[in-house]
Amino acid sequence: MTETNDSPRKLFRSRTLPVPAYLAGYSHLIDALGLNTILPSQLHAVAGNNTRQRSSDWIIHPHPKRPRRSHYDHMVFALKYEGVNLLILKQVFQKIGAGELQSAINAQPTSGYARRLCFLFEWLTQQELIAPDSLGGAYVDAVDPKHQYAASRPDNISRWRVRDNLPGTPGFCPLVTRTKKLDRYFELDLSAEAEQTIRDVPKELLRRAAAFLLLNDSKASFEIEKERPSKDRAQRWATVIGRAGESRLSVAVLVEMQRALIEDDRFVKLGLREEGGFVGEHTPFGEPRPDHISAKAQDLDSLVAALVAYEASSEIREYDAVLTAAALAFGFVYVHPFEDGNGRLHRYLIHHVLATRKFFPEDVIPPISVAILADLVAYRHVLESVSQPMLSVVNWQPTQRGNVEVLNETIDYYRYFDSTPHAEFLFDCLKRTIEKELRDELRFLSSRDDFHRGAREIIDMPERILDLLFHMLRQNDGHFSKRMRAREFDLLRDSEAAEFEKLYRETTSSL
Repeated sequence: MTETNDSPRKLFRSRTLPVPAYLAGYSHLIDALGLNTILPSQLHAVAGNNTRQRSSDWIIHPHPKRPRRSHYDHMVFALKYEGVNLLILKQVFQKIGAGELQSAINAQPTSGYARRLCFLFEWLTQQELIAPDSLGGAYVDAVDPKHQYAASRPDNISRWRVRDNLPGTPGFCPLVTRTKKLDRYFELDLSAEAEQTIRDVPKELLRRAAAFLLLNDSKASFEIEKERPSKDRAQRWATVIGRAGESRLSVAVLVEMQRALIEDDRFVKLGLREEGGFVGEHTPFGEPRPDHISAKAQDLDSLVAALVAYEASSEIREYDAVLTAAALAFGFVYVHPFEDGNGRLHRYLIHHVLATRKFFPEDVIPPISVAILADLVAYRHVLESVSQPMLSVVNWQPTQRGNVEVLNETIDYYRYFDSTPHAEFLFDCLKRTIEKELRDELRFLSSRDDFHRGAREIIDMPERILDLLFHMLRQNDGHFSKRMRAREFDLLRDSEAAEFEKLYRETTSSL
């Protein structure tokens, strides 16, 4: 077994420790094995005394918790205090091989940590260890629900007496750390809140609100990409979103979605990319300046198939719908499998998962893109939570055509990213769609209908004129402008105009 022989550190890969401390868990493994990996948002270390300290980047443990011996001891420390990091564990297993784990399970055949690590080794590497005849102990969770959110319907793996509660497959399985913010959202139960919001709403009113929100979502999705679609194109994409969840996800369905988005494909290859890809700009000399490096073209068949399998696996295992939607949608946009249309398809996948899982009432399609558009800064920060650190581990060179060529193996960076910030952001968006967009539109339409009914008692007007009157009063803070009285409504008496203004105030007081 490899002995640890390090010293207290003040700095680790550009991260300053709050106090000098010994690297422990994943930080030690990354350092000792020289791993080229994305660092967890928080790393762990052990002080030389009984100091306990926490910062945005570090958690410092007291000296008695310091692992004293092998890579295996640091993996146990990591599982105990940091949770499962599939990306780092796979790189560790590839570096050290099976020997240390085999020795550990032979020496401790009933250890829950040893059995979990042996299961994860086989799951990640597709290589078999030898399970000792004396292996025993109660079943343990592969993912500790105290640290990370896990699937509700695990598979019992009798070979290691482990409950496989991972939400995905070895091909794609982002994980989400348990946070106070996410726990509050689960307690809030947004799905039930949406149901309550529409409970007493007349069906016709709900239908009109849903149609407006759907079209608004389509327009916002294009606007996020800085495009101004024609009315017909926005309506066509709204129709596609409206059918989300009607068919099972597949590579063919994704390609059809892309085809529905691209009006002119003369300069865009439909289907999976055959070259490298990046998101960013070009220098004045035509060289790429990437903000994000897309997955290698030769990895796309495997990754996109794994995304599809993840959606099915997470549903069968009853993994939370919002966590699934966040991992799937953001995973898709990081892979960036197509030359064009990735952003809108990424947001379509959120609709797909929520519709498949019936997270919202049947008649309601949440305007996710509207909520994203309202906070593009937060959206970009969430995207950068993976794309920025990925730039430091992807080795690439520019091509003569102004593209990028990736030189190292990168597929696991797209499979096993930390989806915690994406889940928190998506919950924020869903909360806004219910408590603002949906409720505002229902209140608006209800007020508009009340105004129409009251207006007909003053003067019986055609629907078109009533709509014009309502919207012009809305634009002018409930008052007739001189232009309105002189042009569109010059036939109104002053007393009638005053009645309409009073009616508008009464019917729109809740807006």
